[in-house]
Amino acid sequence: MLKSYKTVKGYGEAEQTIQESRFITYVNRVESEEEAIAFIQTIKKKHWDATHNCSAYMIGEQDLIQKANDDGEPSGTAGVPILEVIKKKGLKDTVVVVTRYFGGIKLGAGGLIRAYGGSASHGIDETGIVERKLMTIMKSTFDYTLLGKIENEHRNSHYAIKEIHYLDKVMIESYVEEDDKQAFTDWMTDLSNGQASIEEGEQLYLEQDL
Repeated sequence: MLKSYKTVKGYGEAEQTIQESRFITYVNRVESEEEAIAFIQTIKKKHWDATHNCSAYMIGEQDLIQKANDDGEPSGTAGVPILEVIKKKGLKDTVVVVTRYFGGIKLGAGGLIRAYGGSASHGIDETGIVERKLMTIMKSTFDYTLLGKIENEHRNSHYAIKEIHYLDKVMIESYVEEDDKQAFTDWMTDLSNGQASIEEGEQLYLEQDL
């Protein structure tokens, strides 16, 4: 599992008109090539009457799955510029479809590359980008008498709270970076005057807007 990577927030869309042609961009997060293909097919069905539905996607921790499709535009003028934008922004597990309704003015190869690349970039920016950081869930259990102090200090710290469980005792689940586990343990021990029991839980990705 990667320590951290960037991807899109989720589904998004944007539209712009370039030289009288409509360019509609659709963006989504996908975890497999099957998901990417299904998303592209959905857009193609939605815009069956469009002049072109060009697409690109990049999937996998090592970006092993990369595909670009010009869908009838001159070779290398549509799918590849879209893929280049995904690469340039450093995104993983991302699919982008740019639908074009031709408006009567030919753009030429350079114009098409700029139009498709610009539309992909605009669509991704509108959707938003997140960084996913691999975190360890640290579980701190302590008496209710310590809750006010610990919760207050915790919320003012750089450690994000995943959840608070109110049982016989209180248990706070905290997102902690791998390299920060010992520092967190020391901090919580100090905060609770050694009265908190701290254990390591599962590893999860925490998403933060960029």
